[in-house]
Amino acid sequence: MKISSVPQLERALAKGPLPPVWLVSAEEPLTNGEAADAFRAAARAQGYTEREVYFVERSAPWDEMLGSVQAMSLFASRKILEVRMPTGKPGHGAKSLLQLIAAANEDTLVLILTEGLDNAAQKAEWVQAVDRAGVWVNITPVTTAQFPEWIRGRAKRAGLQLDDEAVTVLAARTEGNLLAADQEVQKLLLSGLTQAGAAQVLASVSSSSRYDVFQLGESLLQGDAPRALRIIDSLRAEGAEPTLVLWAILQELRALWTKLQAGPPMPGVWSSNAVHQPAAMARFRALPSPRALFRRLSERAGRVDRIIKGRLSGNAWDELTQLSLEFAGQRVLPMPRA
Repeated sequence: MKISSVPQLERALAKGPLPPVWLVSAEEPLTNGEAADAFRAAARAQGYTEREVYFVERSAPWDEMLGSVQAMSLFASRKILEVRMPTGKPGHGAKSLLQLIAAANEDTLVLILTEGLDNAAQKAEWVQAVDRAGVWVNITPVTTAQFPEWIRGRAKRAGLQLDDEAVTVLAARTEGNLLAADQEVQKLLLSGLTQAGAAQVLASVSSSSRYDVFQLGESLLQGDAPRALRIIDSLRAEGAEPTLVLWAILQELRALWTKLQAGPPMPGVWSSNAVHQPAAMARFRALPSPRALFRRLSERAGRVDRIIKGRLSGNAWDELTQLSLEFAGQRVLPMPRA
């Protein structure tokens, strides 16, 4: 059974005896953690007083896990066997994981925790086995449009009333980061407030937008130059490696070029923001010569690479800014001759 919302999860946990195997793979860290906590609380209430935790990285003690599930004793306590597998890819342990799922029973519940699963991972045999034998919690992420109401509801449940301006400010300052928004709500509560407006929020919150290189790619494809600049400034202030930022930009650029050429995917090239590619493709196709723009962007990327490697003088972050602006559709200064 697949669960895609918090109300569905609450109903499943309240039904009675818990199914023997659970998978939690919500994309948002806050949602993922809270779903796992809710399961553990429901299990404790039903007498599952012990908990064994295993980590699946390059290798895992699959035999030990399977033995723990299969061990039966008249005097043993009911328990949860928790398998933490961040990547969602068991690798060579796929067969063992299937055996573990099949062995889960009313005395030993199996809880598998992963990060969000991509489309390919969701079709894996072990995921489908969980879907058939137990519960797969894959709660739909909160969209940008839903984020303000999510903040309002979250604050209300915590005992804090936010007016419209406060919600708008908090949404802008945390930019879709559920965990950061929840932390700011908790800070407001700890300050003794039960109601808050924009002034109180501005005085309390810190700039905790979850900027990363993948969101930079999203902004570039959307043509959102101001947001791209904010992300670059944040990455620079946090000490991110320019090499990583350049890599992320090139991944989006190469994936977009492949799409525009309607050719087969290039090996090793992918985009985490494929949903935003159509907007970028429409923008590029409207140009007199999309190929010329791609050539300039490639030349700029090559210049950044040479600066990073010390083969050319210059500031890599300034050049990354110029590259990002032109990618997002802005007019920029010509490249220096070098």
